[in-house]
Amino acid sequence: MPVRINPSILAADFVNLERDIARIDSADLVHVDVMDNHFVPNLTFGPQMVGRIQDVSPIPLDVHLMIEDPDRWAPGYAELGAYSVTFHAEAAADAVGVARRLREIGSRAGLAVKPGTPIEPYLELLSEFDQILVMTVEPGFGGQSFIESVMPKLATLSREVRRRGLDVWLQVDGGVDVRSIAIAAAAGADTFVAGSSVFNSDDAAGNIAALRAAAAPHVH
Repeated sequence: MPVRINPSILAADFVNLERDIARIDSADLVHVDVMDNHFVPNLTFGPQMVGRIQDVSPIPLDVHLMIEDPDRWAPGYAELGAYSVTFHAEAAADAVGVARRLREIGSRAGLAVKPGTPIEPYLELLSEFDQILVMTVEPGFGGQSFIESVMPKLATLSREVRRRGLDVWLQVDGGVDVRSIAIAAAAGADTFVAGSSVFNSDDAAGNIAALRAAAAPHVH
């Protein structure tokens, strides 16, 4: 199974965003965190900015909506051309309905859960999604420490996906570095969001390669 590295531009230089996105062209997708200062206590950017990122990015967009009312807003990001749009289970009134609409438009549909959100209610719905994002920090800010206690949740998802033969990517986001990526991969993740561990030096491509190498032996 391939290892997917999706650098988060939350750790990029917002004034030089096009330059920093160009530095990660060896990654699989660019992770774009959309925050509304309501669902999470932080504010980033909205559709206009994401549309411009879509215009200049050399790799597809993995949009992560940390916003209220994704039932209303998520389809618009798919319409911008995002390859994948992930919204939060805790914020959606009709998660399956949102996912189906995203797929109709042509985007992959992702469901995200916070560290404290049980996954069991969503296991029977897995076929409705292309990706499940297990947050390994509390959503809202970059640079936080990896929460290892959510690994059993990831392992439960991995077992269910394999048991049913589903093509669902399992993503982790938060505190991902060369140490924690191996832990997450061993628990079942195959798609990894990394921010500061990619952008914290001038060698973004080297950091991406190091993360990929650290995860590869552990991915099922």
